[in-house]
Formats: sequence, structure tokens, C-alpha cells
Amino acid sequence: MYAAGFTTAFGAHGVAASLGGGADDAVTSLLVLGGLLALYDGAEVLLKPLFGTLADRVGARPVLLGGLAAFAAASALYAGADSPGWLWAARLGQGAAASAFSPSASALVARLNPAARHGRAFGGYGFHKSLGYTLGPLLGGVLVWAGGLRLLFAVLAALGAAVAVWAALAVPAVPPLPRTRQTVLDLARRLADPSFLAPTAALAAATAALSAGVGFLPVSGRAAGLGTVATGAAVSVLAGCAAVVQPRAGRALDEGRLTTRSGLAAGLLVTAAGLACAVLPGLPGVLGGAALIGVGTGLVTPLGFAALAARTPAERLGQTMGTAELGRELGDAGGPLLVAAVASSATLTYGFGALAALVGAGAVVASARCRRVRAVRRPGTER
Repeated sequence: MYAAGFTTAFGAHGVAASLGGGADDAVTSLLVLGGLLALYDGAEVLLKPLFGTLADRVGARPVLLGGLAAFAAASALYAGADSPGWLWAARLGQGAAASAFSPSASALVARLNPAARHGRAFGGYGFHKSLGYTLGPLLGGVLVWAGGLRLLFAVLAALGAAVAVWAALAVPAVPPLPRTRQTVLDLARRLADPSFLAPTAALAAATAALSAGVGFLPVSGRAAGLGTVATGAAVSVLAGCAAVVQPRAGRALDEGRLTTRSGLAAGLLVTAAGLACAVLPGLPGVLGGAALIGVGTGLVTPLGFAALAARTPAERLGQTMGTAELGRELGDAGGPLLVAAVASSATLTYGFGALAALVGAGAVVASARCRRVRAVRRPGTER
């Protein structure tokens, strides 16, 4: 499961960073670049809830294996045929395949671990995804330098195939559970419940900050006269802090030293502080903002998924995880869009400030809800 999480993160950021570097003749303009980047995320936004529901219906393991195999096949398309058209097809296929195995992996993480270990399980899953986000641009750049995009896609094909074989051998069969009939109204009511909306909104806000930090902290650093090494280090600090914090946050949740509500509120507050720190000039602002955003998102991610798993019937885990992933994708796109929209009419400082205010408002709401829950529950009953 962890390898599947690494695969989707490595595939998303490894190719995206290489395309952004103008690595191939197929990327002829910024419009083409934008389209290629949007294909992967667009496929995930549209298909993740559908594949999550399918995982509940037929079992998460077949959807996981099929998605990994499809990812390998889509990657092999461009590796075997050096053509701009095949690059578009391969990128679309990769996004569709990731839409299948990503929510299936999340559902299996929950199904294969007892509730008392959900924090650790999702912390480890998030750690390996963060490794993919961190190593993707680095290793992707090395592979493209050595053999072009075709070599990178060949490595992704081999990675997808290897993880598929490993999962087929190691992941036990988890049969789908009997489900009661669900109408559209029932689904809407369940997705509108605060127990789903609160963690999903927190995940979306944290992902928005993460995406904006990765995209705009280097821009802020270059505007302050920093070199590519310093700006690259900022992105690495952000991803590294997120990777290190997630297993620790999950362990603290399982051991009762942290609750999902207080942890989500604290994570959003630290994330907002990181965005606010990013408005400071020079290296302190860039690195300080990166570290705090990484720590905040590292707190929110495992706690958010653990909260969703704890409050979802086991027979609906795939649907819930797929829809929650949709929320994260919307945050992934919305964060940079908000910062860019504000920065285009003012400055990047105001863009970071606007997103910091939005995330900070979410932290205040989460903290107020946490206090209300404590007021009506006995000590020791909250998770």
C-alpha cells in the first residue's frame, strides 16, 4: 500500500517537474504545458469517487491491481512511441490509473489495520507519498537529463509493474462487505455530515497550502535574489518536514496524546503561520514558511484520513476515500489559483496572505468546534 502511494506521488511530480523544465520537444508552449499538467489532475478529480465506489462494490484489491497495471501500461505508451500525441495519451492514462489505485490503497490501509492503529497506518502511508513528492522532481530530472522523457516514462512503467506484482503477492484478498441500498439522497446526506466535511475541508486546505508553497515559494525566493539551490532547498524542506511529521502525528493519535479535532486545528494553525511567514523577505521567510507549511500539512494529513476511516462504515470506505481525495485535488488546484489571482492584482505577498487568512479561519472554526465537543463529552471519550 505504501509503495502504491509512493508511485502515484512520484508519477505526478516527477513528470510534472520535468515537463516544466522544457524537457521535450512535445512541450511547445506554456499552453501545451498547462494542458499536459491538467490532464493528470483532471482525470483524478473526475474519476476518484467513481473508482472508490467500484472498490466498495467489487473489492479494493482488484481495483488496486488493475490501476497499477494500467499505470504501467500508460507509462509504456510514451516510452515505446516517441510522439507528442502519445505523450498526451500516456499522461491521461496515468491520471486515470492513479484515480483507481490511490483511493483503493487508502481503503485497504483502513481495512487491513485495526482502528487502534489507523493513525500509524495513515502516517506511514503519508510518509511514503511525501517521499514520492520529494524524490519525484529530483530523480525525474536526473532521468530526463540521462535519457529524456522516454526514459522517465520507462522507469515509471517498470515501477508500476513491479508494485503491481508485489501487491498481487503481498496484499491479501479483502472481500467487499454487504451494503445496504443507498439512494442519491442518502449519499448527499452522508457527504454533507460534519464528520465527513470537517476532515475533508482540513485536508483540502492543507493540500492547497502545500501546493501553493511548492509552486510559489521558489518564485518568492528568486524575487529576493536567492539562487536555484536555495529555492530548491525550500521545496525539499517543505516536503521533508511533511514526511517526518506524519508518522509521529499518527502515533500520537493512536496513543491518545492527540485527538483528531485538536490535531486538525493545530495543523491548520501551523500551516497558516507558515503561509504568513512566507511574506517575510529573503531566506528566513522562504525556509521558515516552507518548514511550517510542511509541519502543518504533516499533522493534518494522517489525522484527516484517520478521522474519515473512523467515521465511515467499512463497506463504504472506498467511496469515502475517493470523495475525500477529490476534495484534496480541488485544494491542490484552488490554492495556487487563489494565490495567483490575488498576486496578479496586487503582489505575491498579498497572495500568501489571502491563503493564510483562509486557512487560519479554518483553524479557528476547527478549534471552536473542538471546544464545543469537549464541553458536552466526558474527558477521555474524544478521539
